[in-house]
Formats: sequence, C-alpha cells, structure tokens
Amino acid sequence: MFDLNSPSLQRYSLKSSPHAGFGVRRAQRVVMTAVSALLCLVVATPALADGRHFTYTYEVTTPHKGEVEYEQWVTWKTDKPSDSTFNRVDFRHELELGITDNFAVAIYLADWRFESSKGDTDTFYRDSGVELVYRLTDPVEDPIGVALYGELLIGDKVIELEGKLLLQKNLGPWIVAYNLVIEAEWEGAGYDEESKGVLENILGVSYQLIPALSVGGELVHEIEWAEWAGKPGHVVYLGPTVSFRQSKWFITVTQLFQLTRRGGEADFQTRMIFGIEF
Repeated sequence: MFDLNSPSLQRYSLKSSPHAGFGVRRAQRVVMTAVSALLCLVVATPALADGRHFTYTYEVTTPHKGEVEYEQWVTWKTDKPSDSTFNRVDFRHELELGITDNFAVAIYLADWRFESSKGDTDTFYRDSGVELVYRLTDPVEDPIGVALYGELLIGDKVIELEGKLLLQKNLGPWIVAYNLVIEAEWEGAGYDEESKGVLENILGVSYQLIPALSVGGELVHEIEWAEWAGKPGHVVYLGPTVSFRQSKWFITVTQLFQLTRRGGEADFQTRMIFGIEF
C-alpha cells in the first residue's frame, strides 16, 4: 500500500513543487490566450456591407458607388410528387456594379441548367440578362426601406420580364424583408409556344448572432397562370437560411420544403449564393 503522507511522495506533489505549479499556470495562460484570441477573431469579424442574408428574398440595400461584386448561384431542386427521380441544378454567374450609393446594375453573364428525370439527362445554356435596383429609402434610418427592382432575361428559347417591390426593416440584429414579385415568361423557338404569368409573395426573417453569422428563415408563395388564363396553381415553400460574411466575401444557404402537394413542383429546393467583392 502507498502512504500518501510519506515524505518521498510529498516531494513530487504539485504543492511542494513550484516548477510544476508554474508549468500548469503557464499552460493555462497559453490556453486562455488562444481561446480569447479565437473568440475575438470570430466576434470581431467585419461584416460585408451588402452580403446577402437570404437567397430567395431580395434586400433593399445596394452596393456602394464603385463597388464590384461577383456572385455564384447554385440552386438544386429535387423529388417532385409526380416524379421521385427528378433533379435539376441551375447555375447563375452574376456581376453586380454599384453605379451610385442608391442604384445598382447586375449582369447575368450566363444561366445554365442540368436536369435529369426518369433516366434522361440534359445540360444546356438557358439565358443571360440584366437587373436594375433603385433604393428609395433606407431600412435603418427610415421607417421602412423601399426599393424598386427590374429584370430582363433573354435566351434562344426564353424571354422573361420581372418586376419587384422590395420592402425591408432592420431592427437591431433583426432583418425583416418582403418582396412582391410579378413575372411574365415566354418560351419556345419563336417565344410563342408557351407563356405564363407568376405572382410571388416572398418573406425573409434573419437574426444576427454575431457580426459574421446570421440565421433565419424564408417563405415563398408562388401563384402561376398558364397562358395567363384559367385557374392558377399555388405552391408554398418554407425553410431555414444561414449566412456567413467576412470583409470581402459571403456565403448564404437556404433549404426550402414544399408545404403544398403540387405535383409539377419539386418537394425540396436548396440554394447557395457565394459572393466576393473586388
């Protein structure tokens, strides 16, 4: 049996060894310094001024004059109620320019798509386009932020016009944004084979946990008229969103789930937008 009170053991105890105690205290200081530095780095990470908090909901804020930003979009839609094998991935390459502090222009360099269904696959270029956003009021300084949005897309088999009313209010760490969207689309070799009208209500709510990280959710309600006539179809999506931002780049991801059972629409949508400022 060991005698814990024996002089030989006491000589090697931490209490009787100043060098051992110093080593422990020094290790503790090193660990605490590293943890403190890491926390400061995370908490103090500067936020990108115009980084997106959402991927489906557009915000009122625009880039500052002279700012240039590239955005890479990837949207994955899968599993229709009428076709469990359905998969579609849309890619968008966008260049955004701040013309003034209130007016921005974005160029869609290319939209292209990969689609598979029931064993058939296809990859093709779809369109290019331009987007204009003019901010009327500020979401922080004014009672509510308001902006007007216009978009034109043209491809060899599609023309799309879209207008949006953007509303937003920032309340401390909270951001609440709403979009009223109207869209017209014509498809076919002569743009006359198929047409449709779309009305959308899109709502986004985000909470800033730290300057670099926000979490929230998005709700998308789409009403579609085929050939601008007849009874419209409705589809509703809801899901979480997360956004991480640093001084020159951001990445935002949203996962949406269909709450309705519209057979022609995907049950799941995932969208990622990565942006980098030059």
